[in-house]
Amino acid sequence: MATATQTGTTQIRVASPTGPVTRTILRTPLRDALPSEIPIIDVSPIFSSSLEDRKSVAQQVRNAATNTGFFYIKNHGVPNHVTQESYNAALEFFRQDVDKKNEASITKSARYNGYRAPDTQRVNPDEGIDVRESFSITYDPRIDTEVNKVQEIPENVMEYIRMEEGHWENTSNLPNFKCSVINHYQSCLSLARALTRTFALSLDLPETAFDSKVVYPDAGINMNYYPPIPNNQSLTPTDPNARVSIGSHTDFPVFTILWQDNVGGLQVLSRDGQWINAKPIPDTFVVNIADCLQRITNDKYVSTIHRAQNWSGKERVSIGFFWGFGFHETCAVLDNCLAPGEKKKYEDINCWEWLKKRVYDMTQLDEECKKSS
Repeated sequence: MATATQTGTTQIRVASPTGPVTRTILRTPLRDALPSEIPIIDVSPIFSSSLEDRKSVAQQVRNAATNTGFFYIKNHGVPNHVTQESYNAALEFFRQDVDKKNEASITKSARYNGYRAPDTQRVNPDEGIDVRESFSITYDPRIDTEVNKVQEIPENVMEYIRMEEGHWENTSNLPNFKCSVINHYQSCLSLARALTRTFALSLDLPETAFDSKVVYPDAGINMNYYPPIPNNQSLTPTDPNARVSIGSHTDFPVFTILWQDNVGGLQVLSRDGQWINAKPIPDTFVVNIADCLQRITNDKYVSTIHRAQNWSGKERVSIGFFWGFGFHETCAVLDNCLAPGEKKKYEDINCWEWLKKRVYDMTQLDEECKKSS
């Protein structure tokens, strides 16, 4: 649990790919991230016909990925009206009464599609219960514009795909909801595939090196709603009133593309152990490295701990797009990420098994917290 260990510091435990870990946090005032910590990258050249232009972005991505593991992207090609309409759709959904929202409950889904109510999840049990509400959709090849015929998808791929309708049927009272969410999803799907090539170039690989792994990707979207919570509220899990917007964590797959409104609340743990604001910047997305990418780069790229704390007094919305290799694929350390004589830190693992392992990691932290409280 969060405890003072010496003047000016505190400690938290976080679920990690290697099990629960303890991090020392500086008790310094929250501040905005510096450009050197979370840079703004103009990614328009990734759509250029010039390989050198595309490589120029890849180098900036590499610098950010080996530093804090977070960066903003601008000129990304996703129209403002797409994000604005999905934002409006999110507010319309989350402002409904709870019984109406629960008609689309995620508990009715076989694969994490639908609504998750507040106070039902502890992303980091060390910090209390999350007040976040969310609406999620997972990969459905029927809305992937690059899939021509669903019936031709190989059996070993379909084993991990669940095409569901309940979450849409139970939100049909909102006529613009499904269309707005899917438009946002499809826009991020195209952007993520382009960024996947950028990441390949950043690792000195052919830019198509990962293309086959994202034909049928692990691609999910979370529409998040954060009601305001009191500033500096206790984060002690033994306190039944402890609440956080969403607790400290790292993301599981390859990378995340996050849209956030102008309220703010995203906090990133800097390399020296200080919480810093990833403040909203108009017309940008925040991109962060996730655990699978750190793993395949043998820890060269950094999957950084982050959380959200909505102390603004206003409601906050963010929309995260989580991008990974298909569940039927393998997560393996890249040979060209090894220095001479360096050994691989991680064994090869199936991507579906990787997801289950990361969920288990969170469960283990929860069990540790219960024992210590």
